[in-house]
Amino acid sequence: MNLLIKSAFIIDTKSDFHNSTQDILIEKGKISKIGTPLENPNNYKELVLDNLHVSQGWFDSSVCFGEPGFEDRETIANGLKTAAKSGFTSVAMQANTHPVIDSNSDIFFVNSKAQNNAVTLLPIGALTKNSESVDLAELYDMKTAGAVAFSDYKTPISNPNLLKIALQYASNFDGLVCSFPQEKRIAGLGVMNENVMSTSLGLKGNPNLAEALQIARDLYILEYTNGKLHIPTISTAESVELIREAKKKKLDVTCSVAIHNLLFSDEVLSDFDTVYKVNPPLRTQKDIEALIEGVKDGTIDMVTSDHNPVTIEDKKVEFEQAAYGTIGLESAFGALQTLFSTKKTIGLLTKGKSRFGLENSSLNIGELANLTLFNPDTKYTFSEEHIVSKSKNSLFLNTDLKGTVYGIIANKKLSL
Repeated sequence: MNLLIKSAFIIDTKSDFHNSTQDILIEKGKISKIGTPLENPNNYKELVLDNLHVSQGWFDSSVCFGEPGFEDRETIANGLKTAAKSGFTSVAMQANTHPVIDSNSDIFFVNSKAQNNAVTLLPIGALTKNSESVDLAELYDMKTAGAVAFSDYKTPISNPNLLKIALQYASNFDGLVCSFPQEKRIAGLGVMNENVMSTSLGLKGNPNLAEALQIARDLYILEYTNGKLHIPTISTAESVELIREAKKKKLDVTCSVAIHNLLFSDEVLSDFDTVYKVNPPLRTQKDIEALIEGVKDGTIDMVTSDHNPVTIEDKKVEFEQAAYGTIGLESAFGALQTLFSTKKTIGLLTKGKSRFGLENSSLNIGELANLTLFNPDTKYTFSEEHIVSKSKNSLFLNTDLKGTVYGIIANKKLSL
């Protein structure tokens, strides 16, 4: 792929051209020149876009695409198209498919579906067979097939000894174990945050304790095993403090937060709108403030869209019966920019790659082009016309966002 990008403002702290407006020449998929102005003697295609900003390609550590088994929710092909349109050059796909991705052949299947795409798909294998939290899955075999981590999506590991064995075993091949932070016997049948709002609505609550208790247990096990742990989508102030203390002890732990848990509190559930039914649930404003502080001080390592397409049939039912989940790729950039500066937002969207075995690129001469193209200054109200996913279950509908994604350049392909 040969391309000349004109007048792009570069945001990349690893680049020699950070904070400057430059032309970028890409030849055969590599950045061959950066400067201003650059000539175009070979008459390559020129890319000129309004208020164009360029950064390293973005990464999302948790997306669901449905295939195989739930193609009515989303397919891998359309999921990757959605990721590209949303600015992501790489995404880690969860194993909550049918059948569950818990063997090397499953990993090969997913990878085969993602070949020759601008977006790099990083499969996450199930930690336990069929994600039933009984027996470990084929972790090493999946690792050799290309799995970047092991996780039972939204399914807590109830047996502490199973987590201990998983951490010990995976440490033999530098495997990353993920543990969903919820003690299900405390969460019970709770469908929203346990608080004044759940009482007033007459809905069963899921208390902060359920999350904090599980994280405290997992961190003790991590310290015992000296393993490598990732805690996805924390949602409470207590969780932030527990992980902050664990990092002071130099434990090998990272965590993420879903972007919607940074913006919405449980008060939006006053109308029983199932689009806001997510797991972990939306918490209180106090929790939101603690999460944002955790993002700012680095306690929380990365943000995720936690993109989870759900069909209308699974959402348009009574609240207790509705499925958990929201899509989030398309709204991720615009939502984060309502909370943080553009440079902080880009920093968050490019973090976490090395944790999931992905090499960090930079906007420098000689590097393979792995870029996200965007305009950070547009303002708009998010609506269905902005959704590329097959499912439309976005809790950001009718929310004011800031910033537009043009597309990506990655794997020697331009996707706009």
